[in-house]
Amino acid sequence: MKIAIMGAMPEEISPILEKIGSYKTTNYAGNKYYEASYKGIDLIIAYSKIGKVFSTLTAATMIEHFGAQKLLFSGVAGAISPTLKVGDLIVATKLSQHDLDITAFGHPYGYVPEGAVFIEADKQMIEMSKDVAKSMGKIVQEGVIATGDQFVANEDRKNWIGATFNADALEMEGGSVAVVCNALNIPFFILRAISDAADMDASFSFDEFLQTSAKESAEFVMKMVDKLAD
Repeated sequence: MKIAIMGAMPEEISPILEKIGSYKTTNYAGNKYYEASYKGIDLIIAYSKIGKVFSTLTAATMIEHFGAQKLLFSGVAGAISPTLKVGDLIVATKLSQHDLDITAFGHPYGYVPEGAVFIEADKQMIEMSKDVAKSMGKIVQEGVIATGDQFVANEDRKNWIGATFNADALEMEGGSVAVVCNALNIPFFILRAISDAADMDASFSFDEFLQTSAKESAEFVMKMVDKLAD
C-alpha cells in the first residue's frame, strides 16, 4: 500500500519527516516529494504550499504520478466552533469551499454545476481515528471544515462561513484536496489542529501556535499510519 501524507507548510510535515528519519527526495513539478518505507507501507510525503491551487496540484501529483492509494492531510486550522480551542484536534467529516461563489446564477455558495457543496471524507478512516484518539488519551472533535483562498482574521467573515456552511473550522487546502480525492476515488482523511480563532487576533495566534499545533496533528496522523500498517 502507498499512502500520501500531505501538509501545506514545512512546519506541518517536518515532525513526520523527523519521525521517519530516512527518505528519498524527488523534485517534481516545482515541489519536493519525500518517499520512505515505514512499517511495511510506502509513504509519499509533501507540503504543497498554501492555498487551493497548490494543494490541488500536490494531491493530484501524489496520486497520479507517485501512485498514492490513500491520502492523509496533517495541518492547522482556525476555529469557528466555540467548542474548539487552540491545540484541539478536528477530523473533517465533510469539506466545502467557502470562497466559491456563483450565487449570481442561482446556485448556493460553494457549489459549481456537476459538483457538490460538500465532499465527505472516508468514513472508515474517521472510525479508525476514534480508536487512535482513545489510545492517545485525546479528545478529537468531528465536524465540517470550510476551505478558501484567504487567511480569515475577521469575526464577521468567520461567523458568515460558520452560518453558511455549518462549519466548525476553516483553512486553505482541505476542500480542494477533497475534490481531487473524490474525483480520483482515493480515500482521504483530513486532520487539523487549531492554531487560532480566525478573529482579529488570528495572525498573532497563528504565528505563536503554528509549530506546537502542527506537531499535535502530525503525531496523530502518524498513529493513523501505524493503525493502517497493522
